[in-house]
Amino acid sequence: MEPAELRNYLGADWHKVESLMTETLTTDIQLLAEVNGAVLRRGGKMLRPAVSLLMARACFGGSVTEDSIRVAAASQIMHNATLLHDDVVDKSQERRGEPTVSSVLGDTPSVLIGDYWLVKAVNMILPLASDHNDLVSMFATTLSNLAEGEMLQLQKAEVGDTSMDDYLRIIYNKTASLFESTCVSAAISVGADEVKRAAAREYGICLGMAFQIRDDILDYTGSGLGKPVGVDLRERKITLPLLGALSKVDDERNRLVRGMVCGIEEHPEYVERITDFVHSEGGILFAEDRLEEFAHKAVEALSPLPDSKDKELLCELAMYNVTRKK
Repeated sequence: MEPAELRNYLGADWHKVESLMTETLTTDIQLLAEVNGAVLRRGGKMLRPAVSLLMARACFGGSVTEDSIRVAAASQIMHNATLLHDDVVDKSQERRGEPTVSSVLGDTPSVLIGDYWLVKAVNMILPLASDHNDLVSMFATTLSNLAEGEMLQLQKAEVGDTSMDDYLRIIYNKTASLFESTCVSAAISVGADEVKRAAAREYGICLGMAFQIRDDILDYTGSGLGKPVGVDLRERKITLPLLGALSKVDDERNRLVRGMVCGIEEHPEYVERITDFVHSEGGILFAEDRLEEFAHKAVEALSPLPDSKDKELLCELAMYNVTRKK
């Protein structure tokens, strides 16, 4: 099921999430209101709140609570906040086919608006009735993970020595940790027991890892969004397809390719050479194998939950990462 179909399936619950996000981000400051509205309209897949609602329903017999609506909305607001910050760090000119806030207004407004969205996300969590302290602590940990992941990625980009362990830590911190908190908070919002919370945690982690690996593959194969190939390479990021290719060659060639990544700002022609290297050494297939492993683990993690349409759709979403092209 495509994300748009999924939102239709979620029906009234989905509309409540959208309304809450709009209400939360309402302001009388015209410039901020315009940016907030533009970011909301370019919502992308809106995968996190959809997963959140599905998880709550799967844990609670097909229904949700008001807390479920709040944590679903908070997960998307927090995600968009991190994108506003990421675009500054990565100097991105486009996001979802549109100019980024930082490219239009500058870095300072983009950071400030990202901070504003983060505060709004936290404020949505504070009034929750269900296991309040656990939820606040979990989202705080997620924000810490996001910052640490970004800093580790920047550090590794300077020297080009990203290892497999480094990569897995980076994508857990930057992507999977928010999917994890999204799923666990959904389970908490409906009073799920520890077994179901553990299932939600494992599912969220594996779904997030698979999601990021697919994005990293698309950086070498292209997507349906018009995003150019090689964006990660131009930012000197060594991701799983390249790591897979590097694992097939000797130390001397490994060092040579890593040196090319480090020098890519001065030699943009290296992008094509490294991309060809990844394809010729089977880096895409290597990454796809790992992607499938995480997708299947996500499905297996849901086994403690009772059978339902919502559980079935969570499984479909996990496997959607195996084939998606954007």
